[in-house]
Amino acid sequence: MATDIMTRDDVTALVIAAKKRKKLSWEGIAEEVGMSPIWTHMVATGMGAAPKEKAEILGRLLDLPEAAVAELQECPSKDWNRDIPTDPCIYRLYEIAGVFGPSFKAMVHEKFGDGIMSAIDFDMSVSRVEDPKGDRVKVEMTGKFLAYKAW
Repeated sequence: MATDIMTRDDVTALVIAAKKRKKLSWEGIAEEVGMSPIWTHMVATGMGAAPKEKAEILGRLLDLPEAAVAELQECPSKDWNRDIPTDPCIYRLYEIAGVFGPSFKAMVHEKFGDGIMSAIDFDMSVSRVEDPKGDRVKVEMTGKFLAYKAW
């Protein structure tokens, strides 16, 4: 792997290897960077761009080469495999969108009008909720409402 030019995949591999080698968690890395764990993972795995100061913190923390820090700042192509996911955890999100998506859309339209929730101006957090019947996964998402323009 060249150290003067790196692809997003190269950087992702370096980040994951450094995280494992240093025995870090995404929450710990995010705390150092000053961002959420979801944002940190998104940037570290090539689906988002980091501002220079955040990329530099990631670089120092994970001992990344200068080319990797530069690549973390580049606007990525947010393209992903559109096949039905087979990873059970990711598949469940896909299933939730398929089953509850129309209800979600109806509630957004009823409360806000015709438009969408932004995935650009967006926050998401994942937390554990203890429950005697089995712990639960709590996902919170907030996105800016964007109304469709009238022509």
